[in-house]
Parts: sequence; C-alpha cells; structure tokens
Amino acid sequence: MVKERARILVVGGGYVGMYTALRLQRKLKRELQRGEAEITVVTPDPYMTYQPFLAEAAAGLISPRHVVVPLRRVLPDCRVVIGEVQSIRHAERVATLTTLAGAEGAGAERLPYDELVLAPGSVSRTLPVPGLADHGIGFKTVEEAIGLRNHVIEQLDIASSTRDPAIRDAALTFVFVGGGYAGVEALGELEDMARYATRYYHNVRPEDLKWILVEATDRILPEVGEEMGRYTVTELRRRNIQVLLGTRLVSCADRVAVLSDGQRFPARTVVWTAGVKPHPLLDATDLPRNGRGRLHCTPELAVEGHAHAWAAGDAAAVPDVTAGADGTLCAPNAQHALRQAKVLGDNVVRSLRGEPLETYAHKYLGSVASLGLHKGVAQVYGRKLKGYPAWFMHRAYHLSRVPTVNRKARVLAEWTLAGLFKREIVSLGSLEHPRAEFELAAGGKPPYDPKGST
Repeated sequence: MVKERARILVVGGGYVGMYTALRLQRKLKRELQRGEAEITVVTPDPYMTYQPFLAEAAAGLISPRHVVVPLRRVLPDCRVVIGEVQSIRHAERVATLTTLAGAEGAGAERLPYDELVLAPGSVSRTLPVPGLADHGIGFKTVEEAIGLRNHVIEQLDIASSTRDPAIRDAALTFVFVGGGYAGVEALGELEDMARYATRYYHNVRPEDLKWILVEATDRILPEVGEEMGRYTVTELRRRNIQVLLGTRLVSCADRVAVLSDGQRFPARTVVWTAGVKPHPLLDATDLPRNGRGRLHCTPELAVEGHAHAWAAGDAAAVPDVTAGADGTLCAPNAQHALRQAKVLGDNVVRSLRGEPLETYAHKYLGSVASLGLHKGVAQVYGRKLKGYPAWFMHRAYHLSRVPTVNRKARVLAEWTLAGLFKREIVSLGSLEHPRAEFELAAGGKPPYDPKGST
C-alpha cells in the first residue's frame, strides 16, 4: 500500500520513459484501480523508437511501423499526453507543458505532480559547421531514417538521369560524420542497399558510388574494443569505403564537404551522427547538473539532494558502482537505459511504500554492431566475433530486446521474407511533403521540390 495518493509524472517516452511507466503500471496495478495513484506520461511522440533497428529500417529490411512501439497500447493504465514539457519547478512540484491543442490557442498547461521521473533522453550534438543546418541529415529518429533512405535512392535517380559529371559525382558521394554505432551501422546498411540497387540502373555501377566515413578520433566503434574496431576499418575499406580517422568536417556549405585535412568532396549527402547531448529541457529545471549537462543522480537513480525526483538514461549522470569509487559514470547507452528503467520504477514504488531503495549495479556485457547484411562485429562476455556470426548475434540480441511479442513476431516475419525475396528499392520521397502535388495542382507554388529531393 502506498502512504497516500500519488501523482507520478514521467517526462519522455523513450527507453527509460516507456519502461519505467510499464514497470510502475505493473507494480501499482491495484493502486491505479483504486484511484490511489495516477501515472502521466508526457512525450512529443505517441510511440517509443527502438533505435538499434533504425539502420535496418533505412535499408528497407524492416518496416518503419515495426521499429516503433505505440505507447497507448503498452501503457493502457497510464495517461499519455502528446506534448512537450517547457519547464519544471520541482520546488513547487509543477511542470509547464504545451500540447497539440496549444497550436490551436489553448496555451501552456501547468501540471502538478508528487513524483517526477525525468527521462527526456538526448538530442544530436551539433557543431557550428557552415552549411550543416542547411544540408546535414540526422540519424536519430525513424523519420530521419526513412527520409535518408528516400534521399539515397533519389541520388541514384539523379545520377542516372544526368550527363553533367559534376552533378553526377555530387549525387553519388555520401559523407557520414561520426564513427560510433549510429554512423557505422547506417553507413554499412545503406552502402549495402545502394550497391544492390545499382543493378537496376543501366548507367550506375557500384564502383561509381563514393562512401566516406569521417571520424575525429583515431578509432571507430570504441564500444566493441580496439581489435574489433581495427577489423571494422579494414572491412569497410575492403568495400571501397574511405575511412578517415583523426579528421573533422569543417564545412559543408554549397554542398561541398570540406575536411580538416584539406580534402574537398562535392556531396549532396552529409549524414551527421557525431554524438548526442542531454535534452535542452534540463536547462529549464531547478535540478542540479554536472559539467556535461546531465542530472546529478545517486546510485539509487534519485536526483541528488532533491526528494521525489528521479532520472535515468542519457539525461542522467548515474555513478557506476561496479567500477569502484573512482567517479566513473554509467555510459549513456541503451543497455544501461533498459536496466536502469526497471530499477527506477521499482525504487519509485519502494519510496511510495516507505521501503528501502535498490542500488543500480550492472556490469557491461558487451556490444554488437551490424555492418550490413551478413556482416558485423561483436564483443560479448570477452569473446570476439566478426562476419556472419556477429551479424547473427546482433539480430538475435535485438530481437530479444525489442518490446512486445507483437513487434518481435513482425520483425522476425520481415527478416524471413527479406531472405526469400529481393530487396525493395522504391523511394517514396513524396511522403515527406504529402500536400506538394495538390498545392501545385491548385495553383500554388510549393516552397520545396515536389519530389522531396534535397
């Protein structure tokens, strides 16, 4: 039994937000039925995105619908509000948010709470690179993944339909900035897809495509270890992908990628995956943060010095108790986020019931990464795998982790069908601007290319 009626506010519907709300929903089932507790989830999107599958969605191996989990279906006992929290005053126990109705003149809403779970996640960490805001493409959401797929196929169409060598070379040059999971997996899957697609173009060959990976440090995929990182570089270069280590993008203005080593590449595609930073919402709270903008948290996932405030995931600086007392923090990755969410949900319930809290402690098990169809690298329990075994482990692990049996079955069915039939190489760029054709027919002038090209 909880001590008194509790209003729990969960900010964010990503890994931590959804799994924490799911845990709370199960642990407080009786209290929710009796009206002794209520859970409100505020999130900009009505779904949780399983980000490890974004690369396969971009390559057309998984349907975009199956990369996301509808929150209202998995959280039937929670109130899901589609909106954005603008500020939080924890001293007053109130959050200010805007919803979709706000665009219709409803204005901002003040939402009081008793327990706060902050899990807004992160946003892309960008740098003041000239031209990046105009021409760069992110790779953090399912919309960006599908937009990038459409864009890559459209570049093949552009190259196939022009005799201008400058336009053709720029269309067939693809620059990826960032050698972490997102950049390497997106590059590997899309290069695989584009190389396959060239068989259907009479004047575009696989060797015409130029793929470039730019990484500011001296290694890629540090999560899988130095040896597997070197293997990945070798594997990518074997596929005629240029891997430029210790190099930065200094400009992409006028669709020309200029690198710190002086190289220049006319390119219509610049994909930015150079890290993330905590969500800017944290700037609008009265809660303590560290030098990198993440919330100071205790090993119990409570915000340090502030009762009834909790956090986990990318937005939280959680001490890694398995590393001793050297101040090491848990890495902001999905592996920690999934496990922190369960402990966080349990600790909120324990706090409400006056029970002792649990400490979050989880040893790093390893990492897996896909480099395209039947290619991958992995380091799990100290064992190093590469090629097909690593790729198979990547799929098996993430299939076991994607939420709901419904999604598991659909993803498995799509993988099976993809193995039996040929790839789909259709670009549906018009989905990004669905009213363009009608506006043109109605006599208007759309402010963008009606085919969705950028």
